[in-house]
Amino acid sequence: METANQIVSLGTFQVLKLPLGFIRLLEWLFAIFAFATCGGYSGQLRVSVDCVNKTDSNLSIGINFAYPFRLNWVEFDVPTCEGRRQERLYLIGDFSSSAEFFVTIAVFAFLYSLLATVVYIFFQNKYRENNRGPLIDFIVTVVFSFMWLVSSSAWAKGLSDVKAATDPDEVVLLMSACKVQANKCSSVYGPRWSGLNTSVVFGYLNFVLWAGNIWFVFKETGWHKGGPPRYPVSSSEKQATAFNQQVYSQGTFDQAGGAFTGTGDFAQSEYRQVGNYATSGPISYTSQ
Repeated sequence: METANQIVSLGTFQVLKLPLGFIRLLEWLFAIFAFATCGGYSGQLRVSVDCVNKTDSNLSIGINFAYPFRLNWVEFDVPTCEGRRQERLYLIGDFSSSAEFFVTIAVFAFLYSLLATVVYIFFQNKYRENNRGPLIDFIVTVVFSFMWLVSSSAWAKGLSDVKAATDPDEVVLLMSACKVQANKCSSVYGPRWSGLNTSVVFGYLNFVLWAGNIWFVFKETGWHKGGPPRYPVSSSEKQATAFNQQVYSQGTFDQAGGAFTGTGDFAQSEYRQVGNYATSGPISYTSQ
């Protein structure tokens, strides 16, 4: 418990209340949802083949598929309605490129968001040093915004192709037994797409988050001139600065002559005393 308290005391967790840190935290969370809903998906569809000879029929043929959706590797056995003979078929299509690209972007976005949040909290001084941290953060944020848009669009197209390739009504057309009118082929049920549909939604939500965070990261860079100061000034530093300005405004030191030239009331009062002495002449004192 003491170790945890020490770690907490070293960090600046107030940054999580600011838009920059809060949005980074949301990006980290939404990236988990994106690659979990896509990378952890597995679906199943079932079709039935009712042959003229009922003993050759199979009324429940299960076909399983999962991420990364290399459907041309998915095999299943179906009856040919010619005795006990069966044929091995494969689904059509390989949609692994768009799915893996989407998951890869999500994983890297998750890692970078986690790293950036840790830097904001524990290494804020290093982050702001020489303006390199905000500049790198700005460039990476822009890149990830673009990559989220591209990967989400590619995966949305890939998902529509996966749905078409695993449609039970399309799968039964691959079976030779279903081409005979005497045999009856039908779909029992199709895959559930709610998880994959959610992954596409999270992909575009991540794009919105990263694109919106560009402005807040830009404000941390030296390119933004109209924003508030990036380095917060403490009350003691403000008092010291005000005191130095007050001392400096009272007079300047002439290093060449080694004399102090006053600019305040002291110089004016001294000048008046000298002038009065010159006009009124010397003062005589008499003893009583």
